[in-house]
Amino acid sequence: MKEKILIVEDIFIEANNLQMIMERAGYTVSGIAVSVEEALQMIEEDIPDFVLVDIYLKGKQTGIDLARILRQQNIAFIYLSANSTKQTLDQAKTTFPYGFLVKPFREREVLTTLEIARYLHANSLDAIMRKGVDNNKRFVLPDLRQYGFVGDGLRLQQVLQHLSIVAPSETSVLITGESGTGKEKMAELIHRLSNRASRPLIKVNCAALPSELIESLLFGHEKGAFTGALERRIGKFEQANGGTIFLDEIGEMPVDMQVKLLRVLQDREIERIGSSHAQKVDVRIISATSRNLEKEVADGRFRMDFYYRLNVFPLHLPPLRERRDDIPALVDYFLDIHCRNFEKSAMAVSPKVMEMLTLYSWPGNIRELEHLIERAVLMCEGNTINHIILPEKIDYTPPPREERVKTIQENEREHIVEVLRRCNGKIFGKGGAAELLSMNVSTLNYRIRKLGINKEELRFRE
Repeated sequence: MKEKILIVEDIFIEANNLQMIMERAGYTVSGIAVSVEEALQMIEEDIPDFVLVDIYLKGKQTGIDLARILRQQNIAFIYLSANSTKQTLDQAKTTFPYGFLVKPFREREVLTTLEIARYLHANSLDAIMRKGVDNNKRFVLPDLRQYGFVGDGLRLQQVLQHLSIVAPSETSVLITGESGTGKEKMAELIHRLSNRASRPLIKVNCAALPSELIESLLFGHEKGAFTGALERRIGKFEQANGGTIFLDEIGEMPVDMQVKLLRVLQDREIERIGSSHAQKVDVRIISATSRNLEKEVADGRFRMDFYYRLNVFPLHLPPLRERRDDIPALVDYFLDIHCRNFEKSAMAVSPKVMEMLTLYSWPGNIRELEHLIERAVLMCEGNTINHIILPEKIDYTPPPREERVKTIQENEREHIVEVLRRCNGKIFGKGGAAELLSMNVSTLNYRIRKLGINKEELRFRE
């Protein structure tokens, strides 16, 4: 039996639509509330497993106010929104929702978002500590070295954990990260691990599309549709039918084309220029950007409804400077590749060079590291790279260790982590962390989230 869902939505048509979607999928709708006060009364009578909550509701309190209460009670929730300002979006994100759904609701997106939310809630820090699950357990993925995802650092493992959730699904994915972090390789990997792996993966660099040809390139055109259209052209979306389309640098897409792409996302159909009828396309959309799309939305350069449609499941690739622990593994990986490419025997880098590589800031990220290793392999005459030229001047001498006074927040974080370790992750009940800290359970859960404590750093005692 699937979970009970409480719908908090003050527009009857929207609430009724959601209820029908939920019930068709086998969920039980425990009630429909139009205000925070009514929702709290319903929760007191019958605690739901999930709450779908509109941000704007009748009464003085908003859905964000309700979300804060739901967090304290450890009830999972997903926001519903038609259109929100960046300020409202930022406030909503502080409550750590399990997803966003944008009106008008599409059944497949609703159910996919709910499935993802179920998984994330079941595998949250609180849930893992309550269940006593082995915190060293990781998702089993195929060998990812061929895609350049190398290393055991926590930041990379978090990305791969999210990858294992979303890859087999049909949901849209938005990959964010600086240039050179591997967004295109991540898109390839998602496609390879999906049920569409045997179908086409069509890549489109939105930044390189001439503005006057974008629509024709994406949707195609009929013969004679405009001057120079000497024959029918099949667009990228039709080429990707049954497979995946990767829209790289989606932040560069002109606003007028965002409207047309939004229609494709909603209706899953395209219309060639010069054609009198639309045709269905079955494509999964993966997009990527190095821009801050929330800022672009706030500045009016990117449509909020389009952003929400793309951002069903976000994947953020951290810059290399935040993955310094992975640099030695990446260096060995690229050495192996380019030694084989240049038909040279195996090489290594000296400790001094490795120290230089680890201290460097890597503005070009993994792409810059690969090019640097490729050049070093080509120029090296022996089996050890003892000298390397980096693009910017930095002091490679390790800074002297200084005793620094820790902040109150840092001390509090260390103290809570140590208590959680002593309690083997147990938060509430006799001998739990809340009891040892003389702290309310909901307050402790809030502090854990606020301080960014995650299960990987706890290493529960045997």
